[in-house]
Parts: sequence; C-alpha cells; structure tokens
Amino acid sequence: MKIGKITQALVLCISVATANAQQYHNVLKYGAKNDSSKLATTAIAAAINAASKAGGGTIYFPAGKYLTGPIHLKSNITILIDAGAELHFSDDFNQYLPMVQSRYEGVDVTSFSPLFYAYKAENIAITGRGLIDGHGKKWWDFVEGYKQDQPRSEWQITFDGLNKDIVLPDDPKQMKRGFLRPPFIQPMYCKNILIQGITIRNSPFWTVNPEFCENVTVHAVTINNPHSPNTDGINPESCSNVHISDCHISVGDDCITIKSGKDAPGRKMAAPAENYTITNCTMLSGHGGVVIGSEMSGDVKKIVISNCVFDGTDRGIRIKTARGRGGVVEDIRVSNIIMKNIREQAIVLDMQYAKTNVEAVTERTPAFRNIHFSNITGQVNQAAYLNGLEEMPIENITFNNINLDAKTGFTISNSNKIELHNVTVNTQLGAAVNATNVNYLVLDGVKTFTPLKDVPTLKLNNVNGAYIYNAFPVNETSRYLQVSGAATKSITLGVNNFSGLTTPVVTDAEVKEKVLVLQP
Repeated sequence: MKIGKITQALVLCISVATANAQQYHNVLKYGAKNDSSKLATTAIAAAINAASKAGGGTIYFPAGKYLTGPIHLKSNITILIDAGAELHFSDDFNQYLPMVQSRYEGVDVTSFSPLFYAYKAENIAITGRGLIDGHGKKWWDFVEGYKQDQPRSEWQITFDGLNKDIVLPDDPKQMKRGFLRPPFIQPMYCKNILIQGITIRNSPFWTVNPEFCENVTVHAVTINNPHSPNTDGINPESCSNVHISDCHISVGDDCITIKSGKDAPGRKMAAPAENYTITNCTMLSGHGGVVIGSEMSGDVKKIVISNCVFDGTDRGIRIKTARGRGGVVEDIRVSNIIMKNIREQAIVLDMQYAKTNVEAVTERTPAFRNIHFSNITGQVNQAAYLNGLEEMPIENITFNNINLDAKTGFTISNSNKIELHNVTVNTQLGAAVNATNVNYLVLDGVKTFTPLKDVPTLKLNNVNGAYIYNAFPVNETSRYLQVSGAATKSITLGVNNFSGLTTPVVTDAEVKEKVLVLQP
C-alpha cells in the first residue's frame, strides 16, 4: 500500500513538472496589448522569465498586432506566433540598448541588440504562422545617409567606447564607416535552434543570422525584404549542422549566404561553417541565390545545395573571396537547380572579389577546391565565371549535365583540374568556354546549339594539358577549337564528330606544340 501511494505521488509530481515545462505563457496575461497601443517588451520578457523559471515553455502570441523592442530568448523557450499575430519591432534605436555581444560582417563586436537575440542558450525556437516586421526603413535611411566627415552619433560614440580592443579586419575603415545596424534574428553560441513557419519582413540588416551555433534548422520560412542595403535572407555564420529547407526568400541582398568570419578576426576565431544542407527553396529578388563568402576566413566546408529554384536573382551560386581573407572553401556539392532570369552569372567562383596585388602564399591566402556542380538548367546572362589567384589557383572543379541559355559562356582563369561533362551552353556572344592559365582541363561533350560564325566554340589560351572529346558541333559552326598562348601544350582531341566543319581547329602562331588528334 505504501509503495502504491509513493508511486502515485511520484507520477503526480512528474505530471506537474511536465505540465510546467510545457506550459503556454500567453503574453496578454503578462500585460502585452495586441492592438499595438503600447510596447510589449517588458511583458514579453516577464513571460520568458516565468517560463524559464519553470524549466521552459512556450511564449504564446494570439492574433493581433504587438509593438515591441528586442526579445531575448533563454534556454528551452519557444516563441509561438499564431496565425493572425503580428510582431512589429520598434524603430526607436534606443530600445536596442544596452548593446550586447554580437557579430557584424564577420567581426566580433558589442553593438545594438538584435531584434531576436539569444546568447549561449539551447533548445530555442521561433515558430508559428504569424508575421514579424523589423520596420527597417529608419535603419536603412540612417546608414545610407551617413557621411564619413559628419560628427559621430551618440550611438556610434557608445559603440566606439565598447569596442576599443576588438580585432579589426584588414580594412579597419569597415568599422568606422558609419552605423552598425542589428540583425533581425541572431542567436550566439547556441545549440538546437528551430525557426519555422513564420513570415519575416523589413529586416534592418541580415535577417536570420545564427553565429557560432550548433544544430540549426530553418524550415518553411518566408522572408520578404524590399530593395534595401544588406538585408540578406539567411546567414548562418561559423555554425555546424545547419538545415535550411522549404523556404521562400526575396530580399535586398543575398538570399542565403554562408560565412565564417573576415580576415584576421575570422582566422583568430577559427570557427568554420560546416555540414550545411540547403534544399527545396525558392529565391526571387536578391544579389545571389546561395552565396559563400566573401567572409570565409574560418573555412567553409561540407555543404550541399539541392532542389532549388532561383528566379530573378543577380547571380545563382556565388562563391567569393579575396587576398587577405585566408581560409578554405572545400567539399561543396550543388545539384538539381533551375535558374531563370539571372541578370549576371549562373555560377561564380571568384577569388579576386576585391582587386589586390599578387603576394606570397601565407595564412592570408584563401583557397577554393573540391567543388562540384550537376543537373543545372536555366536562362542567364553568363554561364560561369571562375577566377582564381595566380599564387593559389582554383582546383578540382567539375560540371556535369549543365544546360544553359546564355549571352556568354564559361570564363575560366587561374584554375587547375577543371572538368566539364555533358555541358551545353547556347551562347549569343563568344565562345561557350574561354579558358586562360588553366592546368588540366577536360571537356567532354561540350556543345552549343547556337551556330557560332567566325567564333570558336572553345578558346584555350595558355592551357597546359587538355583533353577534348565527344564534341558534336552544329553544322553552321565555323570552327570548334582555337588554341593560343606560348605556354599552351599537351592539347589532345579524342573522338569527336567534326563532319560538318571545314576548320575544326585553329592554332595561333605562338603555340609551340601541335594539337594531338586521336583517330577513332
């Protein structure tokens, strides 16, 4: 009998504890108003504190409009913004004081509180079918109207005092140029993060920006930012195990970016961005669909991007860096992508994002390697732009089953071990592939169905080692391959169908070796 009573008491205690841990905390009961008649910042903080003391819980926003300042999350807290609920964040800059530990474009700083912020928390979530609005216009206007010679504002003076000892990037003017706006959602050093279902608009700066976090899921989120400065969509920086899926993004800058710190500050932190999966997303307005860098000094590796549609972005996949960054981007897979109305390049790998002079290979030297693209179709301005460094060429890049309509084709320079297999580029202007200073180039079944009169399909300049086979140019093509450059050697043609061409190969006078043609 005693054992039975003890068991019942134990079950009751467990039930009470579980109920408390999962308890809903309606913000209206803590004094919030859902007619936006007053700031709900204090009421929301009270609800979070009450839930935290109980071991965790859900902060519930029923339908209505709420006006609030920053919301700071704690461990085991879920923010549930129900359908019909709207959180409108104040554009009074003073609401985002005191300043907190943050990161701004790859540099660790103390700055304005993000709108949603968490520091060293775990098991946190922002979910629901509601809306959050950052009212970013006042922030945008301030930074765009700032002039270097004007007196620094009270907020900038506060920032200066709190950041005397920070490690600056190679260009310290970055931190002096004006005004550091807060990200919309920025968890720092957190674990187990879920952002799901909500609609986000008008971010002051980067929208979803986890920093140094582990196990991050962003699912079925809609982000709409108008044409505005630096309002990137999803920027997981120096995180591990990130999953982004089923999102719809239209923003004023890059749709999804992957970063790991900038220059010396990023190398000092040595926190890579790794193990990211991006899938089933649509990207509309934005500078790039998925972008890696240019802040990649802590390394970016093991990234999968698949099953996405880019429609109307400036570029599709863009990977960028510059001398001074250091770090490596490696082990990247991009597959099953449709691109429409791309204003610039479908694919960019640019190691000279900022123009600098050649320098010795040191920790400042970045590297791109082991990056692979497959099953991509689209209508774009330029098919691809690969631009390595003379002292550190791009290396081991492959393209498989690519079909693009483009004004211009592939431009490849300062690169090693580049392979194109079953690549069709229907160009309007110039060659389908234009390669300069490339070592080991494989072109298998590279074609264009646009007749190129007086223009070769392939142009190789100072290429050391190329194997070209399975070509079948349309009959109206005047010539398939043009070879130039005194450093060009070891160019081999395998089995190709040149039956409709009068001059398949043109070799300029400075080329020292003849092109080797293998007979079928």
